[in-house]
Amino acid sequence: MSFFFTEEVYDGVTSYQPTVAGYGAFVAVMIGVLLIASFIGGGKKSGKTGAKQLAFSAMAMALATVMSMLKLIELPMGGSLTLCSMLFITLVGYWFGLKAGLMTAVAYGILQLIIGPYIITPIQLIVDYILAFGALGLSGIFRNVKGGLLLGYWVGVVGRFAFSFLSGMIFFGSYASEYGMSAPVYSALYNGSYIFAEALVTTGILCIPPVNKALKKIKTMTENGKN
Repeated sequence: MSFFFTEEVYDGVTSYQPTVAGYGAFVAVMIGVLLIASFIGGGKKSGKTGAKQLAFSAMAMALATVMSMLKLIELPMGGSLTLCSMLFITLVGYWFGLKAGLMTAVAYGILQLIIGPYIITPIQLIVDYILAFGALGLSGIFRNVKGGLLLGYWVGVVGRFAFSFLSGMIFFGSYASEYGMSAPVYSALYNGSYIFAEALVTTGILCIPPVNKALKKIKTMTENGKN
């Protein structure tokens, strides 16, 4: 189709796969977003603070990616239950604030696109990978709010679900007839099953006192600029 994408047709559905150049472009954009996030998050304290944020963000993305590949349960309608993959991305917002959280979450969405691309239209790409994963960064809104760890996590999760629901209803609603459902119901059940199942498991883990205390201690370290 172009220098960056090739066209594939399977079961009458046309999708697009990145070429080597396409993958290279996505990698470059992902790295650029992360670097910009480190400067924005560092603000006037950039330098050491920015480097620390970049390191934390990269580590969070790596851990989230590993956890997203460890599938605990394959769900009947598709999708799978993974362990805490969304948590690591929401933590960046909790530790460094909204701007850093959003940009790191967007970078993670691009990484997911690189690992497992499924593209049928440019808008679907944006909704599924940029907006849905990017919404996890909304956790940063509650960085300085009491109970912000759990509250921010759930806002990020709900944000991701909202965009995934829209994508499922608009772009994949044709699959609903296979289950005798309307497109909105199908999308809500499909996306809600794996997103909220993981969220409930993660919430249980976050309610364990040593875990909660450790994450808050790391947040204090980022605020004070300590090593």
